[in-house]
Amino acid sequence: MAKYEVTKTLDVRGEVCPVPDVETKRALKKMKPGEILEVLIDYPLSKERIPETVKKMGHELLEIEEVGPSEWKLYIKVK
Repeated sequence: MAKYEVTKTLDVRGEVCPVPDVETKRALKKMKPGEILEVLIDYPLSKERIPETVKKMGHELLEIEEVGPSEWKLYIKVK
């Protein structure tokens, strides 16, 4: 069973700054309040930059889950 009821998954593994940040921002703008975006990343700097972007946009970072060596899932709730 999934931890969150994910509305959309964005896979930006293999991308480096600023692509993961820009793509996350773009995806969030298209979503409705209450929806959850799952972002798959493997670029360490994105693990810091994306949460900052989420906060600036007024959304909620639910969790950063480490799923492997240098691989994470970010769960973001749209506000």
